[in-house]
Amino acid sequence: MARGSDDEPGGQGRQVTQLSLSSVGVEFGATTLFRDITFTVDAGERWGIIGRNGTGKTTLFKLITGEMQPTTGAVARQTGVRVSLLEQHREFAGAETVWEAAAGQFAELLALEHSIMEQAAALGDDASHAAMQRYGRDLERFEREGGYTITPRVDAVLHGLGFDPAAARTQPVSQLSGGERGRLGLARQLVSPADVLLLDEPTNHLDLETTRWLEQYLHDVATTVMVVSHDRAFLANVVDHVLHFEGDSAVSYSGNYAAFVEQRAQRRLTQQRAFEQQRRTIAHEEDYIARNLAGQNTRQAKGRRTKLARLPRLSAPVGDDAVMSVRFEVGERGGDRVAIAEHANVGVPGRELIHDFTGTLMRGDVLGLLGSNGAGKSTFIKTLLGERAPDSGDVRLGGGITAGYYRQDMAQVPTDRTLYEVISDLRPTWERRLVQGHLGRFGFSGDEVQRRADTLSGGERARVALAMLMLSRANLLVLDEPTNHLDVESIEALEDALEQYDGTVILVSHDRELLRSLTTRVWVLHERHITDFDGSFAEWETAAAERAHAASVAAAEEEAVRRVLERKKTARREDTNRSARNETRRAERRVEELEKEIEAREAAVARLTAVLADPGLYTQADGAKRAAAMGRELETEKAALESALEDWATAATNGDGGV
Repeated sequence: MARGSDDEPGGQGRQVTQLSLSSVGVEFGATTLFRDITFTVDAGERWGIIGRNGTGKTTLFKLITGEMQPTTGAVARQTGVRVSLLEQHREFAGAETVWEAAAGQFAELLALEHSIMEQAAALGDDASHAAMQRYGRDLERFEREGGYTITPRVDAVLHGLGFDPAAARTQPVSQLSGGERGRLGLARQLVSPADVLLLDEPTNHLDLETTRWLEQYLHDVATTVMVVSHDRAFLANVVDHVLHFEGDSAVSYSGNYAAFVEQRAQRRLTQQRAFEQQRRTIAHEEDYIARNLAGQNTRQAKGRRTKLARLPRLSAPVGDDAVMSVRFEVGERGGDRVAIAEHANVGVPGRELIHDFTGTLMRGDVLGLLGSNGAGKSTFIKTLLGERAPDSGDVRLGGGITAGYYRQDMAQVPTDRTLYEVISDLRPTWERRLVQGHLGRFGFSGDEVQRRADTLSGGERARVALAMLMLSRANLLVLDEPTNHLDVESIEALEDALEQYDGTVILVSHDRELLRSLTTRVWVLHERHITDFDGSFAEWETAAAERAHAASVAAAEEEAVRRVLERKKTARREDTNRSARNETRRAERRVEELEKEIEAREAAVARLTAVLADPGLYTQADGAKRAAAMGRELETEKAALESALEDWATAATNGDGGV
């Protein structure tokens, strides 16, 4: 919801409009990109901008920043509002280190901090009135502009996005990979002093944990957020408004992503009913005109014909059909054992990625392969497909298994060929109409089939890669981040195709909604080990939450035990200076009883925590149910331990002669 100021009478906040678009349209020559877009953005709102690739989402951001002007309509910005755009392609001109690049717009303030330090050192030699005045003036400005908060702010954001803040001070930007540059661009944007953040696909290079961190960060900040994203789970956790591009315009919806889906369905149903009603009315009128134009009622027929000609025609509602019409078929059934690993060790020069993994993937499984960025997921896939050898052990495909591989970098799409040639090379016996028809299923029609692949956008190349994969008729599909460049509608089409696929799927993805919908099994790569979880990604999320809860309880209990030990040491030192009075002896006996109870409770907490922290628990058939029961038992033991600790502290104090 929008967050207003509290300057209204009675402390009632009011909404402050920061952006307003009225009847906005953009044309490029004779081509209309979009038209008649109207909506307002209030301070503190979180907007999700969704729609098919090429409908104008990025152009909308350029209108908001003022980089472009609309062909029709008007874009109004609140006076003094600071708008910051995170683009998909990031540059860090002038920054040499990762930390400097993240600090971004604070470069001037950081230079002022350096100057203040130099001035302070020089005051020992020159303490003149002018030098003191300059030093005081710069120090006051540094504090006023938030200089003392910059360093911890940059450090916190870098850490949240997977960088080491200390190492970032010396790490050159030039050494970063493409994914790391994407995360650094996001860090720079989050640190910037903006009132409105425009984020264009911010989760593309983030793993699951980092995406969750970003969700929490955006939830906590007061900044207005507008985000172009295809990540449905991310949108569901972040946005409270949606702007949906469809057809040649965009419609705004109030509410979260789930509310948008429901409202969109209701809106389309209403449009469809109105369209069908008008179509029936027109057919009835045309029938009357045809029957009576030359008869006795010719005047009425002509009048109706004139009226019908002036009737504004309703358009059929934009349907749910995605840009792609994809279907994966299996050429041959293949064996039951699809992928086998036996005591496999996989690594790259100087680093072991996977240690001693044994596992089997069975026919019909939809496997989610999870792990942080850089953990070795793509390397493991290439080893499985025979593109590289394991360091030791065995990793192989089963008998009769043919694999179709969607690469994360889409290197399978030849960039020196036209789209027509790419498909024709895979199906040399096809007639021209079949090649064009196949490309048409993926949104390429007319002269577009003669475009070279190196001229395509990321989303277009992704669709070509899927068009190629569809022709493979493989009984194993290996998909490495297939949703990175697809819009929401295309992702939903891919999801539907995979649900209907009769083969086996290995899915590497950070798209939680896709993983929840499809997976039947999960392999989790963490610290060189793969945990084989016989259940869906949704079930794994539940199990992982239980483990995280156990870890937090363990940390809290460790702190409580440390406090008890400190109190014991203090109490025992003071015992040597006290007289042995009867009341004290009773207190001491009570202390001893409580210490025994504390030891028993600590042992119970330790036992339950160890069981819950064991990944093997969650691979058992009833693991999730047992974990939930033990989690409740752990909470009970924790409460009893806290109560015993409080009783012990009171008894120890009274036994020492305290009040």
